[in-house]
Amino acid sequence: MLEVAANVSIPDSEVDLTAIRASGPGGQNVNKVSSAIHLRFDIGASSLPQKIKEKLMLLRDHRLTRDGVIVIKAQRFRDQDKNREDALQRLQALIGNALFKPKKRVPTKPSKAAKRRRLDNKIKRGKLKAMRGKVGGNPD
Repeated sequence: MLEVAANVSIPDSEVDLTAIRASGPGGQNVNKVSSAIHLRFDIGASSLPQKIKEKLMLLRDHRLTRDGVIVIKAQRFRDQDKNREDALQRLQALIGNALFKPKKRVPTKPSKAAKRRRLDNKIKRGKLKAMRGKVGGNPD
Protein backbone atom coordinates (compact mmCIF):
# COMPACT_ATOMS: atom_id res chain seq x y z
CA MET A 1 0.00 0.00 0.00
CA LEU A 2 1.44 3.38 -1.06
CA GLU A 3 0.37 6.21 1.26
CA VAL A 4 -0.01 9.46 -0.70
CA ALA A 5 -1.81 11.52 1.93
CA ALA A 6 -3.63 10.94 5.21
CA ASN A 7 -6.82 9.85 3.43
CA VAL A 8 -5.44 8.73 0.04
CA SER A 9 -3.57 5.51 -0.61
CA ILE A 10 -2.88 3.30 -3.62
CA PRO A 11 -2.95 -0.52 -3.45
CA ASP A 12 0.18 -2.27 -4.73
CA SER A 13 -1.91 -4.12 -7.34
CA GLU A 14 -2.61 -0.85 -9.20
CA VAL A 15 1.09 -0.05 -9.69
CA ASP A 16 2.90 -2.05 -12.38
CA LEU A 17 6.65 -2.34 -11.69
CA THR A 18 8.91 -3.91 -14.32
CA ALA A 19 12.68 -4.42 -14.12
CA ILE A 20 14.52 -3.23 -17.25
CA ARG A 21 18.12 -2.68 -18.23
CA ALA A 22 19.45 0.76 -17.40
CA SER A 23 20.79 2.89 -20.22
CA GLY A 24 24.09 4.70 -20.21
CA PRO A 25 27.62 3.70 -19.26
CA GLY A 26 28.37 0.87 -16.87
CA GLY A 27 30.74 -1.61 -18.45
CA GLN A 28 30.00 -5.27 -19.11
CA ASN A 29 27.63 -5.66 -16.17
CA VAL A 30 25.09 -3.15 -17.53
CA ASN A 31 24.13 -5.54 -20.36
CA LYS A 32 23.40 -8.43 -17.98
CA VAL A 33 21.59 -6.90 -15.01
CA SER A 34 18.09 -5.39 -15.07
CA SER A 35 18.55 -2.79 -12.35
CA ALA A 36 16.30 0.01 -13.65
CA ILE A 37 12.59 0.08 -12.83
CA HIS A 38 9.77 0.98 -15.21
CA LEU A 39 6.68 2.06 -13.24
CA ARG A 40 3.26 2.32 -14.89
CA PHE A 41 0.18 3.67 -13.10
CA ASP A 42 -3.17 3.85 -14.90
CA ILE A 43 -5.09 6.82 -13.51
CA GLY A 44 -8.45 5.83 -15.01
CA ALA A 45 -8.38 2.28 -13.61
CA SER A 46 -7.15 3.34 -10.18
CA SER A 47 -9.15 3.55 -6.97
CA LEU A 48 -8.32 7.23 -6.46
CA PRO A 49 -11.21 9.65 -5.88
CA GLN A 50 -12.64 11.14 -9.09
CA LYS A 51 -11.55 14.68 -8.19
CA ILE A 52 -7.90 13.61 -7.87
CA LYS A 53 -8.09 11.64 -11.12
CA GLU A 54 -9.32 14.77 -12.94
CA LYS A 55 -6.51 16.88 -11.47
CA LEU A 56 -3.92 14.28 -12.49
CA MET A 57 -5.29 14.12 -16.03
CA LEU A 58 -4.93 17.91 -16.36
CA LEU A 59 -1.22 17.82 -15.43
CA ARG A 60 1.20 19.04 -18.07
CA ASP A 61 3.87 16.43 -17.43
CA HIS A 62 5.99 14.44 -19.86
CA ARG A 63 5.47 11.32 -17.72
CA LEU A 64 1.72 11.31 -18.41
CA THR A 65 0.55 9.63 -21.64
CA ARG A 66 -2.56 10.53 -23.61
CA ASP A 67 -4.23 7.37 -22.31
CA GLY A 68 -3.90 8.60 -18.74
CA VAL A 69 -1.01 6.36 -17.72
CA ILE A 70 1.86 7.71 -15.63
CA VAL A 71 5.18 6.22 -16.75
CA ILE A 72 8.24 6.66 -14.52
CA LYS A 73 11.68 5.24 -15.33
CA ALA A 74 13.95 5.01 -12.29
CA GLN A 75 17.62 4.27 -12.95
CA ARG A 76 19.40 6.61 -10.56
CA PHE A 77 20.87 3.80 -8.43
CA ARG A 78 22.76 0.61 -9.27
CA ASP A 79 20.51 -1.41 -6.97
CA GLN A 80 17.09 -2.57 -8.19
CA ASP A 81 15.45 -2.20 -4.76
CA LYS A 82 16.64 1.40 -4.43
CA ASN A 83 15.32 2.19 -7.91
CA ARG A 84 11.95 0.61 -6.99
CA GLU A 85 11.74 2.84 -3.89
CA ASP A 86 12.78 5.87 -5.95
CA ALA A 87 10.06 5.20 -8.56
CA LEU A 88 7.38 4.80 -5.87
CA GLN A 89 8.50 8.00 -4.11
CA ARG A 90 8.35 9.91 -7.40
CA LEU A 91 4.83 8.62 -8.05
CA GLN A 92 3.86 9.58 -4.51
CA ALA A 93 5.27 13.09 -5.02
CA LEU A 94 3.48 13.50 -8.37
CA ILE A 95 0.11 12.55 -6.91
CA GLY A 96 0.83 14.61 -3.78
CA ASN A 97 1.42 17.68 -5.95
CA ALA A 98 -1.99 17.16 -7.57
CA LEU A 99 -3.55 17.11 -4.09
CA PHE A 100 -1.91 20.42 -3.13
CA LYS A 101 -4.34 23.31 -3.24
CA PRO A 102 -2.63 26.72 -3.32
CA LYS A 103 -3.87 29.42 -0.96
CA LYS A 104 -6.10 32.02 -2.54
CA ARG A 105 -4.33 35.37 -2.80
CA VAL A 106 -5.92 38.20 -0.89
CA PRO A 107 -5.24 41.45 -2.77
CA THR A 108 -4.02 44.28 -0.55
CA LYS A 109 -3.36 48.00 -0.99
CA PRO A 110 -0.22 49.80 0.11
CA SER A 111 -0.70 51.95 3.22
CA LYS A 112 -0.60 55.76 3.10
CA ALA A 113 2.74 55.72 4.92
CA ALA A 114 4.19 53.31 2.32
CA LYS A 115 2.98 55.58 -0.51
CA ARG A 116 4.48 58.63 1.24
CA ARG A 117 7.86 56.83 1.72
CA ARG A 118 7.93 55.80 -1.94
CA LEU A 119 7.23 59.35 -3.17
CA ASP A 120 9.76 60.86 -0.75
CA ASN A 121 12.37 58.40 -1.98
CA LYS A 122 11.59 59.29 -5.61
CA ILE A 123 12.01 63.01 -4.88
CA LYS A 124 15.28 62.38 -3.04
CA ARG A 125 16.68 60.24 -5.91
CA GLY A 126 15.59 62.86 -8.47
CA LYS A 127 17.44 65.62 -6.58
CA LEU A 128 20.54 63.43 -6.30
CA LYS A 129 20.54 62.77 -10.05
CA ALA A 130 19.95 66.45 -10.84
CA MET A 131 23.11 67.31 -8.91
CA ARG A 132 25.23 64.97 -11.06
CA GLY A 133 25.61 67.59 -13.84
CA LYS A 134 28.75 69.62 -14.55
CA VAL A 135 29.84 71.95 -11.78
CA GLY A 136 30.36 75.62 -12.79
CA GLY A 137 32.73 76.47 -15.61
CA ASN A 138 31.95 77.07 -19.23
CA PRO A 139 28.55 75.69 -20.39
CA ASP A 140 30.12 74.48 -23.67
